[in-house]
Amino acid sequence: MDISVGHTPDSDDAFMFYAMFTDKVKSDDFSVTHVIEDIENLNKKAKNPELDVTAVSVHACAYIPNYVMLRSGGSFGINYGPIVTATKPMTIEEIKKSKIAIPGEMTSAYLLLQLMIGKFDYVEMNFSDIPEAVRSGKVDVGLVIHETQLSFGEEGIQKILDVGEWWHEKSGGLPVPLGVNVMSEKLGEELIYKFDKYLQESIKFARDNIPDALDYAMKYSRGKSRELIEKFVLMYVNEVTVDMGEAGEKAVRLMFEMAKEKGLVLDFELKISKPL
Repeated sequence: MDISVGHTPDSDDAFMFYAMFTDKVKSDDFSVTHVIEDIENLNKKAKNPELDVTAVSVHACAYIPNYVMLRSGGSFGINYGPIVTATKPMTIEEIKKSKIAIPGEMTSAYLLLQLMIGKFDYVEMNFSDIPEAVRSGKVDVGLVIHETQLSFGEEGIQKILDVGEWWHEKSGGLPVPLGVNVMSEKLGEELIYKFDKYLQESIKFARDNIPDALDYAMKYSRGKSRELIEKFVLMYVNEVTVDMGEAGEKAVRLMFEMAKEKGLVLDFELKISKPL
């Protein structure tokens, strides 16, 4: 079966899909065409289903009823996640009064920061533009994701809040739910399960062949060093990525329960693929 698969131009996604897209692991059931888009673009595409499988922010699952969340391929932080940056230290009250640059309204980073500090004024921009916008003074505060969580110091900005640490404490040690892969429910439970296993095999292969998978992922390094990209990739392609398991599912459900209580998302049915 021919299927379309969307992922981001990010090194961790590339690492996960390396074996699938280079035929290191094969499937008798699927022939894959991949589509590369920024995460917020993929979130928006999923609202009017264009792809059979796509990476999305966990937050986006509140708005995409035609998709089922896969158990493999999720981005979960283990006591780390998005961070809030500025050029100088700021209090929580000062941060709340600032216009904050965010990487998209449907990103999990945006939802998590609202859960942490309440609603705030914001401006959307591509995540890769946020560090320079903060450094140059275009905005006072920036919410950063991806490898900038590690490289912010090199970009002339500093960490003033750690969303990942806050979630770890608030949730009692659950992983930070950030990104997942979803598949169109119209394809049916059996095909969804088979693709979930196929993606899981690709992830396991990459984790067993790190140097080769990292060579592939470096195409999406955005000028960062191999050392930094390897650290970032291994942070976000972890055991919960292989299978979200009970802890990952509990974290996702908790985030949405908290968001519903605060009126940040409407009530909806969360659909998750059957256990692997």
